[in-house]
Amino acid sequence: MKIEVFEIPEEGLNIEVEESPKLEDVTITKPFKAVMRVEKRGQEVFIKGIVNGEVELQCSRCLKDYNMPIKTLFEITYHPVEELNKEELLELKRDEMDVDFYREGLIDTEDIVRDQILLNVPMKPLCSENCRGLCPLCGNDLNEVDCGCEKKEIDPRFAVLQSLLRRMKTNG
Repeated sequence: MKIEVFEIPEEGLNIEVEESPKLEDVTITKPFKAVMRVEKRGQEVFIKGIVNGEVELQCSRCLKDYNMPIKTLFEITYHPVEELNKEELLELKRDEMDVDFYREGLIDTEDIVRDQILLNVPMKPLCSENCRGLCPLCGNDLNEVDCGCEKKEIDPRFAVLQSLLRRMKTNG
């Protein structure tokens, strides 16, 4: 849905939408519902709301797919894109992180939902905090079976010293 900035009434708008934006590497399993309050002061648009839905991710330890619900509150302030050209591009301050820009008097609710999903998907998804992952030797899922492989953790920086120590023992 597109929000036309110039048609936002003085008293504001309440909007409910259901969106399933196309995302790379993230599959939406339950469409995202967003409930938003839209207000306008001058050319600034303030949107507060909640986004709720579910995505399918792949665990970064065991490589299994799992569903993760996402429910998040957001507040975004929109300015006309023309303001971006007037201001110097500087590093964003903490209080400017929820600022965005609209073009041609339109704000797309699908973009809002997409941004909220991407902001809430973890960089290293885990099916559970206790996921043991895959055995580095045999590849078995350690959550399902204890493979019995002997795991000697050797710091790779000391591997050369270990081989030197073995040679010294066999020669000496």
